[in-house]
Amino acid sequence: MMKLFLAKPRGFCAGVVRAIDTVDIALEHFGTPLYVRKEIVHNQSVVEKFKNRGVEFIDRLEEVPSGNIVVFSAHGVSPQVRQEAKERNLKIVDATCPLVTKVHAEVHRYKKLGFSIVLIGHQDHDEVEGTLGEAPEIIQVVDTVEAVANLTVPDPDRVVALTQTTLSVDESKVMIAALRKRFPNLTTPPKDDICYATQNRQDAVKALVDKGVDLLLVVGSQNSSNSQRLCEVARALGVEAHLIDRASEIEKTWLEGKSCVGLTAGASAPEYLVEEVVQLLESLGAVSSELNLIEEDVNFALPAELNDLLEETKGKESKFPGSPLPTL
Repeated sequence: MMKLFLAKPRGFCAGVVRAIDTVDIALEHFGTPLYVRKEIVHNQSVVEKFKNRGVEFIDRLEEVPSGNIVVFSAHGVSPQVRQEAKERNLKIVDATCPLVTKVHAEVHRYKKLGFSIVLIGHQDHDEVEGTLGEAPEIIQVVDTVEAVANLTVPDPDRVVALTQTTLSVDESKVMIAALRKRFPNLTTPPKDDICYATQNRQDAVKALVDKGVDLLLVVGSQNSSNSQRLCEVARALGVEAHLIDRASEIEKTWLEGKSCVGLTAGASAPEYLVEEVVQLLESLGAVSSELNLIEEDVNFALPAELNDLLEETKGKESKFPGSPLPTL
């Protein structure tokens, strides 16, 4: 008999819920055309569902006709992108996760204090691109211990380390240690930049390993950083791990000889995709149970710009005649 342990918490975090709800409300109330810069969250299924409803995902703002609504993704954008949107007379709805916004605010705080900033993260990630754009003249991005050795700064005593919110907690600790060895007076923010949901899901993976799982399946898309990190956490502990978008990607050879399978999902993966995996494994004889580690009760208010746009259309023809506007 194969055991199947489902990690909890798993799946959507508060920032992802906020971003998806933002697009959903904008789509329902304003209809199409509706534009989203980049993927609203890094999940193939979520993006495809919105595309099927008429949402247009674009890489460059020049693809959006003047006067239209554009939603910024949960990963954040640089000030240059915001300025371009204003110059093109676009109606901005900013769905940037508040935890990413916190890192942007830290950039400006430490810039005013005269610090050089080392951003621990992956150069090609949308979040890092946005954070880097806040002060490119003083930020250097590093993603390996080797890269730390090549850093040069004006004042080694005024260096601060900031972190991409979706990194592995353990990876971040290793990088901070390397930076502190290079810059003994290294400063870090009062509160860790790693997202609460990222940390909780990684802790849940470690708990699954402690339960004796010999295979971990992570539901999430390949471009989801936090989902990739969940696999890395398991592999670092000696457990085979695979990242899958949906149940159909599971290879039966992965299950051969396995007696205990762990299942979790990245912060941008919807629960219905997890349920697909559970149904498949149960059809193969697995007995499932949930490993409940921590209850998450974080909620974020929807973007103020969305509320403003809804207020502007009050009294005009609405797709919800006679019903109140959504409470934000």
